[in-house]
Amino acid sequence: MTLISTPFGARTTAAEVLAGVDLTGRRMIVTGGASGVGTATVRALAGAGARVTIATRNPAIAKPLVEESPNIDVAAVDLADLDSVRAFCAAWDGPVDAVVANAGVMMLPERQVNAQGWEMQLATNYLGHFALLTGLRTALRSAEGARVVMVSSGAHLLAGIDFEDPQFERKPYDSRIAYAQSKTADVLLAVGISRRWAQDGIRANACAPGQILTNLMRHLDAATLQALGVTDPDGNTTIPDHYKTPEEGAATSVLLAASPLLEGVTGRYFENNQEAPVVEGGPHLMAEGGPEAMVDMVAEWAVDPAAADRLWEYASTTIRDAADLSGTSDSR
Repeated sequence: MTLISTPFGARTTAAEVLAGVDLTGRRMIVTGGASGVGTATVRALAGAGARVTIATRNPAIAKPLVEESPNIDVAAVDLADLDSVRAFCAAWDGPVDAVVANAGVMMLPERQVNAQGWEMQLATNYLGHFALLTGLRTALRSAEGARVVMVSSGAHLLAGIDFEDPQFERKPYDSRIAYAQSKTADVLLAVGISRRWAQDGIRANACAPGQILTNLMRHLDAATLQALGVTDPDGNTTIPDHYKTPEEGAATSVLLAASPLLEGVTGRYFENNQEAPVVEGGPHLMAEGGPEAMVDMVAEWAVDPAAADRLWEYASTTIRDAADLSGTSDSR
């Protein structure tokens, strides 16, 4: 399979990707759009004419962004709360041309669980988005050509899915592996959608935004921040040369969400605005080159169709069981 290339690179901004693209009349949703890369994604899509809804746990944070443009709305949704996700989907009216699944939580130092008892990184980064997208399937189908963008991370190269204990209920909790697993799950969700919803005209791809200094790092300890090069030994903030700006980090997301160059493309993984080759993942990648070397590649376990199918069934069962326990049902 020939890898897809574009004229854009690692330092291209989201606005540059959409230069000359008219998204007037399109309706799009960006989860976690109130800060960081999500905000840059929202601004670029709205700037090209799309009507963008910021789906965020705290709508008040998005108020300044909403005031910037009549093309930007905000709605409350907590991806770690299944009832909140269902309420958002039930309230949505009309088609959805694109969903950028951007929200996430990274490396919680201690194992936390949501109301359903799900490990919080898997709950927020993957299961919540699975519930959101399946809940919006009709709206996506009605757009006749909708796109789904799963924002993953190069960290997915460190771990596949532990189907025997995905919630760390038996094995010791490891914050880095839990995050990596959830980001692998995001890529597999794009693969799963591409396999199951193609007849609906829905296309799904995944991407890594690259390394960017944002609020996503708020749970990292001092030693980890220093190892990543974003603080010096005295705790002062530094930005390594290979780090991107949020606007550069959002470029691949908007490429997949709205660029005519990706029309009809589905089930693939992009980084730095290019499709990435498949490699054998593993912890050795971190040892060999550190996080700055883990770019422009996707682990074979993240694009494995069998793993995508197995994870889809796991998520469907997990969410259905949670709905049954809460006294609701899901016929989707």
